[in-house]
Amino acid sequence: MADTDAASSGPLVSGAEIARLTGVTRAAVSNWRRRYEDFPQPQGGGAGSPLFALAEVQAWLERQHKGQEISSEVKLWQALRAAYGEEMVGALTDVARQLAGSEPTPTFPADARRLVDELTAVDSPAVVITSLVQRLADSARRSGSDQLTSERIVQAVRHFAGTVPADATVFDPACGIGSLLLGVGPVDGPHRIGQDLDPRSASLAQLRAELTDRTDVSAVPGDSLLADRWPGLQAEVVVCDPPVGVTEWGRDSTLLDSRWELGTPPRAEGELAWLQHAYAHTAPGGQVLMVMPASVAYRKGGRRIRAELVRRGLLVQLVALPAGVASSHALPVHLWQLRRPLTPQDAVSTVRLVDLSANAPDGPLDPAPGQVAEVPLIDLLDDTVDLTPGRHTPALYRDYSTEYAVLRERLEEQLGQLSALLPELPAGPGTGSLEGPTVSVAELARAGLVEYGESEPVSVSDQLDTDYLRGFLRSTANTRRSTSASGTYRADGRGARIPQLDIEEQRRYGQAFRALQEFDERVTAVVRLSREAAELARDGLGNGALSPRTPPPNTAQPPCTPPSS
Repeated sequence: MADTDAASSGPLVSGAEIARLTGVTRAAVSNWRRRYEDFPQPQGGGAGSPLFALAEVQAWLERQHKGQEISSEVKLWQALRAAYGEEMVGALTDVARQLAGSEPTPTFPADARRLVDELTAVDSPAVVITSLVQRLADSARRSGSDQLTSERIVQAVRHFAGTVPADATVFDPACGIGSLLLGVGPVDGPHRIGQDLDPRSASLAQLRAELTDRTDVSAVPGDSLLADRWPGLQAEVVVCDPPVGVTEWGRDSTLLDSRWELGTPPRAEGELAWLQHAYAHTAPGGQVLMVMPASVAYRKGGRRIRAELVRRGLLVQLVALPAGVASSHALPVHLWQLRRPLTPQDAVSTVRLVDLSANAPDGPLDPAPGQVAEVPLIDLLDDTVDLTPGRHTPALYRDYSTEYAVLRERLEEQLGQLSALLPELPAGPGTGSLEGPTVSVAELARAGLVEYGESEPVSVSDQLDTDYLRGFLRSTANTRRSTSASGTYRADGRGARIPQLDIEEQRRYGQAFRALQEFDERVTAVVRLSREAAELARDGLGNGALSPRTPPPNTAQPPCTPPSS
């Protein structure tokens, strides 16, 4: 009894901390709790985030001989990182293929095959792929990736979607690896349909569904805005976490598209194109839940579409989610909730605006009374049509100072990493082009070394490095070859030519190209964060939530006086 009291009064740790302590994923820790009856009972926390006595956990780990050596899962992850670099979605797709009994791509290393077999000797394929996807999500959160929908956003969408009928159709036109598509609604019942531009992501979403016994799921590759694979689909629930900040989304070729019933989106308002695409696929009485950057609620370019959305009574609710729920930044994102009326009289007369931006990321999603405003439509239809919840709810619930400080810290961190990401590049062999023979991408494809997807080509051979291939595809000469007379750039570049170098030299170039790509992506993130910081600062200064810093003594400038005549 004394030992139990001592353990329960000592430090408490979360499941995530246990995972870090033992070198496994949080999903693996959850699996231990289910499989082992003697796993320590929670000593604190809530049902969704229990806390355990550290002493009890350490004693249990010692009895089970866990955490004392590198697990097969960690070894597999390291092998995949070595073989695929940052292309971990493709790596997990190959793992899922093996788990499903299919043949992975030729680049899948033999040691990874062996480690997958070791894992499935202990756990089911469903547990293995779920654990690896969780590890992928954790690594994306640490690196600031915005390619994956975070679990906290999935929880928020699931919460505000409410009860999804078992016979409903759930649709996600930018489904990625299936996080939202598979995460909303009951496990059994709904018919789930998805599409994603990245073929590997769509394939992984489909394989995840099959491995976890989701039988009524169809996830296919393709560009939803330009090549909709589900043109006649009407779904009861449409969810989407669309690409952000993309200007080349296909506006010029869709100017007269019937989906733009609220107005043709400007080039810089691609998110509103995704919103209307989602709404076009919504059945009468159905709903849309769309994850959006906060700036979509007030940007000048989208005000006409926002006005039409409000005027028709289609926007039911807009929620400012807490800072930190997204993987890629510490700023709040918004959740837009639309409903297609059954009849014109069924449209809403007020919009429910909820400001959770000052809440903890893992805090409750049910708002306090002061965080909600039921705003009549007419009050939103001014010159700006600003739908930002914080403008219509009491300001005391938004902590501008903390939010701004977190943003500045995040921006400083990103800026500090930029110089380290840009590779050092000494002088090369020439000033025009690499010497030696070249080969066209079309020839590589005919030889079976390259596969074309909906995005960029990918190597399917150990004779060709993917980063090397894509790096040279983006060179000035190849960009000209891949650009049509109308100025349209084709990413596949079948006419592009690639220098013929041995695989080790390819990898040397590929590493440099990969570093440049990461640098470019980080610059884009810095630009986005900078704009958000400036907008937040202007808003805070304008409403009094922020104030200019007082200069140190003896540095104040004298008041400005007019020049003497």
